[in-house]
Amino acid sequence: MIITLTTPAMLFPAVSLLLLAYTNRFVTLASIIRTFDPKQEDDNTTEQIVNLRKRIYLIRRMQEAGVISFFLCVMSMLAIYVEYQQIGSYIFAASLVCLMYSLYLSVREITISCDALELHLKHFNADLKRKKSIRKIYKRTN
Repeated sequence: MIITLTTPAMLFPAVSLLLLAYTNRFVTLASIIRTFDPKQEDDNTTEQIVNLRKRIYLIRRMQEAGVISFFLCVMSMLAIYVEYQQIGSYIFAASLVCLMYSLYLSVREITISCDALELHLKHFNADLKRKKSIRKIYKRTN
């Protein structure tokens, strides 16, 4: 299969948008961590901290894989431009593999993020149950 110079160029907008999305995730996570108060310790504080660390690590790896994919894409274009078609094709394939790895990490990070929300909802659920039981006790005494 012959890859033209425009084939790797088609990935530029996609990879750029992915990197922007990953950066937005990182910024959001950074703001969550900066406002996180471990002094308000409850049952799931340790789990939340572990979860946040995993997500930071995954987002960093997602960004790295995305940047490597972008770099390899440019390298493949350069190789094709100087008429090293076969090498350009292999580099482009490596770029696609890095992009797939980045997307895989993104799915893992989303899963961990959903787990974090479940933890948070579990905490709310425990608070609701406690408040309901306090209301029942209060109603019995009055």
